[in-house]
Order: sequence, then structure tokens, then C-alpha cells
Amino acid sequence: EKSRGVCGRAATRRKHGCRYDHGANYVKSNSPRVNELITETLPTDGLVDIQEPVWTFDAAGDIEPGESRDDHKWTYEDGITQLGKRLFDRADADIEFETRVGRLSHSGGNWWLLDTDGNDLGTFDAVLLTPPAPQTADILAATEWNDSLLADIQAAVDAVPYRTIYAVLLHYPFEVEYPWYGLVNTDREHPVGWLSREELKDGHVPAGESLFAAQMSPEWSVDRYEDPSEAVKADAAELVADLLDDERFADPDWTDRQGWRYALPDDGVDDIVRDAEPHGLYVAGDWVVGDGRVHLAVENGLEVGERIADDSA
Repeated sequence: EKSRGVCGRAATRRKHGCRYDHGANYVKSNSPRVNELITETLPTDGLVDIQEPVWTFDAAGDIEPGESRDDHKWTYEDGITQLGKRLFDRADADIEFETRVGRLSHSGGNWWLLDTDGNDLGTFDAVLLTPPAPQTADILAATEWNDSLLADIQAAVDAVPYRTIYAVLLHYPFEVEYPWYGLVNTDREHPVGWLSREELKDGHVPAGESLFAAQMSPEWSVDRYEDPSEAVKADAAELVADLLDDERFADPDWTDRQGWRYALPDDGVDDIVRDAEPHGLYVAGDWVVGDGRVHLAVENGLEVGERIADDSA
């Protein structure tokens, strides 16, 4: 794991007494298997089910009710990152944090891992790669494996298209009242792609305060990705104020931001990646199934894990 924690874009931060999910906002209830995992298999202390609905808006900023999205929207009082932490606690897995895998080498039926400085990370029977497709493709491009299959798999992974999302958090020292938890831009033509209210998640925001999570559109995000963060956050606040027709939101008392260069896949990977599994090389993630949803990433990971176990038996 190259970072200091698990769960990727299902991430949580703390600031000024608030907790907030600054990537994925919740876990959809569309998967019976993931529902069972969250509500029965894993500990349920601090589990939050967001009750308020998701509404829609268009390029003109016209907000409408009626986006019937989910029966449940799961997160935790301590944030959505709890899902990854609880999974790893249950798995009793060893995790090496702040470790960047640079390449693999296949020899004698085993996989040898090296970090980006060329240091040996060990030899393994099987390897499962879960970074976003572009980063997985980079690892595969540097991999040593005397099999023509490698080039085909690397090309298939490299071809997965991704959207870039710039997330901006906007805090206000007052309460707001709206009938929705989140707003989603359905025509993908507004600079704001998604707006949600962290104060509607138990344990996230103190009483009397409001915290918006704004995820900007891919086009806007790419355009502004390298700009100074204070200017980007200020412009995002202006866009949120305009969308909600309330100038108070143009002046948050504190902000935060996160650029997700590889946020959401727009398609899945070619099935050729399955051809590497008899050789002990696996991939998993939302980009394998082609939709950037936490429940799909979890479901895919469980399925691939079962295949690894069966192949190793």
C-alpha cells in the first residue's frame, strides 16, 4: 500500500472537529452480498444509513426531486474509510504501508516484487494488483515476464478511460435546511458534478454547522487541476453559491480539497486479464467492472479473492 492508510478513494479526513468523506461519499445498497457484509459480517457499531434522498440538477442549475438512487446509503460515524479498516481487521492481513511497488518479475512459477527503488519486497505465489488502471498499467509495463500475454494485458489495462475529479470541502458556521442529502448533475454539463451535506451523517459535523462536499465536473477538474488550490476552492464556492442561489455559500469559514486524478473509470477492462490468473496474476477494482462504485469494487474484490483461494487449494 503506497499511502498511510487503506481504502483508496473511500477516504475520510478530520479537521476542526469535523469528519468528512472527501472521495466516495457512501456505499450503495445495490449489492446483496455487500449489504450482508456491512450489516452482518463486519462490526456494525457506528454504522450510518443516510436517510435523506439524492436530488438532481441540470446544466442550468435547475434542481429537481426524484433521483431514486438507493434504499440505503451506508457510511460510518468515523467515516467511510472504516469499511476498509474493518475488512482488513477481519482478514488478519499484514499490510506494508508507504510502499510503492515499481515492478514485478516472474520466475520459476513465482512472482518477485520490487519497489520503485529496486528493493526486494519478497517472492509470492500470487499477486493481486488493485491500484487504478493507469497505475496498474505502469507496473505491468515495467514487469519482467517472458510471456507474450503480458503485453496484451498491459495494453488492455492501459486502455481503461478515467475521469478526473477535484473535490472541494466547504464549511459554514451555521445550519442549513434542505430536503436533500445530495445533488447530482445528470446531464454532466454543469461545473459542479455532485454536492452533498456531511452534517447529515451522524458523528461527522458538530451541531449548528454545515459542511458541503462538492465534486467538480471532470472537464472543470482537468482545467483547474494544476491551479493554486486557494483560487480553485474560492471559485468552487462561488459555483456552489450560484447553484443554491445563496451568496452565503461563497464565503466558507474554512475549506479543504483533494484532487483525484484517477477518480472514476468510464469503462471496464477487457476480459483478457483473466488469462493471467492461471499464472498467479490477478487484478481487482471498480475499473475491472467498469463503474466507480464502492460496492462494485468490494464485490469484485471478494470474487477475485475467492478465485485466488480456489486456485491455491
